[in-house]
Amino acid sequence: MNDERAQGKFPRGLWVRLFVYLVAGHLLSAFVYLLFVLGAE
Repeated sequence: MNDERAQGKFPRGLWVRLFVYLVAGHLLSAFVYLLFVLGAE
């Protein structure tokens, strides 16, 4: 079972989607953080 996972059991599209979600999540959280910083002043 571990051998199948080591050979790349997940499809390529899943990795691309995961990367896009991570980038979008960081951008959204940075935007919300910027709103809080600007609102505190």
